Parts: sequence; structure tokens; C-alpha cells
Amino acid sequence: MKPVIVVHGGAGRIFKEREEGCRAGVVRAALRGYSVLKQGGSAVDAVEEAVRSMEDDPHFNAGCGSVLNEKGEVEMDAIIMDGKNLDSGAVSAVKCIANPIKLARLVMEKTKHMLLTDHGAHLFAKAMGIPEIPGEKLITERSRERWKKNLEPDSNPEEFQKDLGTVGAVAIDSEGNVACATSTGGLSNKLIGRVGDTACIGSGGYADNHSGATSATGHGESIMKVVLARLILYHMEQGMSPEVAADTALDYMKTRVGGLGGVIVVNKAGEWAARFSTKQMSWATVKDDNLHYGIYAGEKHIKSVDEALASEREGF
Repeated sequence: MKPVIVVHGGAGRIFKEREEGCRAGVVRAALRGYSVLKQGGSAVDAVEEAVRSMEDDPHFNAGCGSVLNEKGEVEMDAIIMDGKNLDSGAVSAVKCIANPIKLARLVMEKTKHMLLTDHGAHLFAKAMGIPEIPGEKLITERSRERWKKNLEPDSNPEEFQKDLGTVGAVAIDSEGNVACATSTGGLSNKLIGRVGDTACIGSGGYADNHSGATSATGHGESIMKVVLARLILYHMEQGMSPEVAADTALDYMKTRVGGLGGVIVVNKAGEWAARFSTKQMSWATVKDDNLHYGIYAGEKHIKSVDEALASEREGF
């Protein structure tokens, strides 16, 4: 099986001045994940590596760069899933750690549970030796500005939700195993303890070797209502291609509950799609040693991996 990785940096509206950073961030993540696959690493290793790269990038609403809740704090959600045996691990409302996706993987591999939240997740992280970092370290100037703006009496936080990105990755490795990973800081000025689609299996992500893997981004409550990730795999099980399955599910979410979003998909044959009903979604894919990436509908740049790695070293 030829390995494939697809990543997204979130669906929504990406402001002009942030486009380059978002493009470079998803390309870097895809190249890192692909490098794991090329060295014989598993799909689970690859999606964790790709998502970790975006959690560390302040351009994205995950890890460092996460948006703030109503109290001005970062609370993050993440999930990872292995399509080989349907094992999954997730964390929700976690604070003061750099890489929630790493903690989600530990939940999957070191406990009998699938989801740990808030204080319990914090205790587990401590037990696993994951360093605690000051909450301030995850907060960017931009997140704080937005939080303050949303506190103004005439503000409309809904308006600001439109340019926020969850991050995610899906992959198939040389053994034909698929995996997904998704991580987010959630919605700006959300209620304390709000958990969106990301940590919920079947909504923010799902992986099953029998059909494929998907990671979702967009309006979390809408994604949960239609169980978007699992819905896409269901469509593929009925014989749809990744692209048609993604478009069908996104269209259903829009018409049924008025929700917008985006998804990345890979099927068990290694065919992939990156589709969205929002204005933009940053995404990147590597397959057959070629990198594909874009932000706008219909936009697709293609480079060889060697060329992409060379420009990566020169600073994109």
C-alpha cells in the first residue's frame, strides 16, 4: 500500500494576512506526517506527528494559539483513533499542556477508557509525566484580543467564530491501516466546560480499516448533531468516493441543521478528499511523493515532496 496523509488547519474564514502562515503550517504538518509513513511508521504515529506540529503553530486554534473561554482561559479537546481495532483515546477541557493529542494517545494506549476530561485528564497527564506548562504560554496576543472584543456589550461572538480552525489529520500506512487525529481550542468565549465535536468519537473524527478515516472541522454543535465523521464513512461503505461522501454529508449538515464545516477523508484504497462548505479551509496532502495543498475552493497547488522540503528549509 502506498502511504497517504491528509491534514487540515480548520474550516472557516482565513484573513488575508494569515493565509501564508496557515498554508505553510499545513504543508509542514503534512510533510512531517508523510516522513513518518515513509520511514515505515504507522498511520497513528503519522497523524499524531502532523497534529502535534499544528498544535505547536500559533496560526491554528489548537495547542498554542487556542481561543479563550468566557473566563479568558484555554480549554482544549483532542481525539485519536486507530482504524485497525477501533481503539480510540480522547481528552476534553484540558488546560496547561502543550500537546493534547499526545495525551489523547496515552488515554488510548495506557487506560481502558476512551475519554478523560478536565481534572481527571490533568491527573492522568501528571501520572504519565507530561510536563505542565503555564496557561499563559498557550495564549497568543490574537486570542486575547478576540476574547476582549467578544466581551464588549455590542459584540457578536458568532461573527468571530467564522475564522477559527480545529486541526486534524488522516492517514493510511504501508500496511493498509488508517487513523485519524483531531485537536482544537474550541469556540471563542465558550462557556467553561463546553466540549464540542472534536473529543466525541464519530463526530470530530473516526477511523475504520473497513472503510477509511476522516477528521472534521467547523461548527461543533452542528457536527455532533449529524455525527459527521461517521456519516461520511457510512456513505463510503455504500460505495461513494471520498469526495462524493464528504460533499453529501456536508450538504446534509447544511440543509438539516444549518451548519458549515470541512472534512478530510482517506478511504481504504488510499483515495483522498479535502472538502468544505465554509469560505475556506487550509489543507494539504501527500501521496505518491507529491504534495497537494490549498485554502480556497478549487485551489490546488502541486509540488514534488523534494521541492517542498527544499522550500521548507528556505522558509517556504
